[in-house]
Amino acid sequence: QVQLVESGGGLVQAGGSLRLSCAASASSFSSYSMAWFRQAPGKGRESVAAISGGGSSTYYADSAKGRFTISRDNAKKTLYLQMNSLKPEDTAVYYCAGRAGSWRIDYNRYEYWGQGTQVTVSS
Repeated sequence: QVQLVESGGGLVQAGGSLRLSCAASASSFSSYSMAWFRQAPGKGRESVAAISGGGSSTYYADSAKGRFTISRDNAKKTLYLQMNSLKPEDTAVYYCAGRAGSWRIDYNRYEYWGQGTQVTVSS
């Protein structure tokens, strides 16, 4: 069983930055692909970024390319999402998720989820 705990959300002005963290309890964290998803009010859950267990392979949604960076520190069992140039449309609850094997962009392919952290970007 893997437990995930996100932190780092908050209120920020448009153009600002935030760094989200996701601490994992997994004994073999590096064997899990990880991802960030988000869900805005009234919308479905969408993928933001994903990363392989070793960190060599990454994926970004078009909305995140050039602004967000996903990374992980396997020694610290922590996943990160650096978000720069934030826009009001980035406002959502952000979730980290993990799965054994390769990363996927479909949220229903992930077995483990955090509780979410709210990101609010004001205009």
